[in-house]
Amino acid sequence: MKNTTKIRFMALVLLMGIGFVSCRNNEDIDGKMNSKKVLLKLEQDPIIAYNIWFKVGSANDPKGKEGLAYLTAELMADASTTKNSYSDILEILYPMATGYGTKVDKEMTTFRGSVHKDNLEKYNELILDAILNPAFNEDDFNRVKNNTLSYIKDQLRYSSDEELGKFALYGYVFGGTPYEHLMVGSVEGLENITLQDVKDFHKNYFNKNNYVIGLGGGFDDNLVETIETRLNNLNDTTINTNVDINPKPIKGLEVLLVEKENNSTAISFGFPIDVLRGDDDFFALALFSSWFGEHRNQSSHLFSIIRDKRGLNYGDYAYIERFLDGGSLSKPDPNNARHKQLFEVWLRPVQHQHRHFALRAAMRELKIVVDNGMTEKQFETTKNFLNKYSIHWAATTSERLGYQVDSEFYGVKDGGNYINYFREKIRNLTLEQVNNAIKKHIQYNNVKFAMITTDAEGFKNDLVNNTASPITYESPKPEEVYEADKEISTFKLDIKPENVTIVPVDKMFQK
Repeated sequence: MKNTTKIRFMALVLLMGIGFVSCRNNEDIDGKMNSKKVLLKLEQDPIIAYNIWFKVGSANDPKGKEGLAYLTAELMADASTTKNSYSDILEILYPMATGYGTKVDKEMTTFRGSVHKDNLEKYNELILDAILNPAFNEDDFNRVKNNTLSYIKDQLRYSSDEELGKFALYGYVFGGTPYEHLMVGSVEGLENITLQDVKDFHKNYFNKNNYVIGLGGGFDDNLVETIETRLNNLNDTTINTNVDINPKPIKGLEVLLVEKENNSTAISFGFPIDVLRGDDDFFALALFSSWFGEHRNQSSHLFSIIRDKRGLNYGDYAYIERFLDGGSLSKPDPNNARHKQLFEVWLRPVQHQHRHFALRAAMRELKIVVDNGMTEKQFETTKNFLNKYSIHWAATTSERLGYQVDSEFYGVKDGGNYINYFREKIRNLTLEQVNNAIKKHIQYNNVKFAMITTDAEGFKNDLVNNTASPITYESPKPEEVYEADKEISTFKLDIKPENVTIVPVDKMFQK
């Protein structure tokens, strides 16, 4: 289970075309988010993409009922309606070879899908019925709730150390804030949720003043009018969904070790940054993070140092925006827009005997670039790469539409094409801008680490005592690698005993 779910069928792959985006906003005098639209018109595209965004997410979960936003959205998109049973919906969708689903993030919930225009009328009725008239029956509630609990207790804790480590870091960095718990909730929070809680949450948050209609492809104005008219039958409630995210300052190097019997150590570390998409420094940091650790790219710096030259793991990546499902996705999936982001480094699992060395290697490289900046060659190479590579982020109409919905969230004035806007910003960057942004926002003295490992107590002792971590290789390496290894193996990480917390894996995401 991921934060994106679909009612059984993957949507059709869409062809990218040249189109026109309009963002129309008919806000009333009270500032309600009413009748706002993101319309990506591609006249020749026979596929219509949907992205209906509600300004609500897991950050709006009540205390003690973490997971309520997720369960509510799931029971809308992956369950019965008052008109159709769950099995009936699946039967209707089957010949269309399509589906729809929901994605619940911290501050936004989207209902997404796509359909060929020949099936538009039936499909439109199904997806709107899911939003407007969920049945909220007991059988669906128990099924979705039990599946979600199983995902946390069985899959996330025990089947995916990489995702476990990244989610552990996020909860650690944003502890004490509405961002702390998983988008799907916590074990105790889910257990506390009742069906009536779900009904009340739907009534309050999925209301007529809290949505944006996103459409892409060869649709006409009649479809827009129909959707808007139907969604205006939602409850007429006004509720403030804004949340304050003020994580506690990180004091030095703080470490969370998750004790688990496993074969390798998963490492994630990072800290909050006050830079969002659309800010001037965002594009400079995007170039830096691409050079430092572009996701799934073999030419990035960390990949070269840790994977290519030393063969310690499968990859090493860096991000300035939350990248979900990194183990399965090769590019970011839109609609994770948030008002607080973090700089994050993800080292894919390394053998336990190399965990200290790999951590030191990554932190040493971070210190070097913060202290010295990027070189002209590194900058120019990365700028040229990122300008071309970013085209692939939105290769389908659905993806392009997702990015435009995110632009609406962030208030980015991108002229209706975020990818082109991003590329232009990258092309116009200077080395001075990038290095200034690194100096301003990236540091190595106040960092949180989350690591999934065995013998956590032994690792703690090595960390706090700065025990040397020399490394040996099965095959010869260039002399420059051996010379660097001497520095890495004793690179000081000032970690105090009181700043290390050990948590058994079966306690993770409990509350």
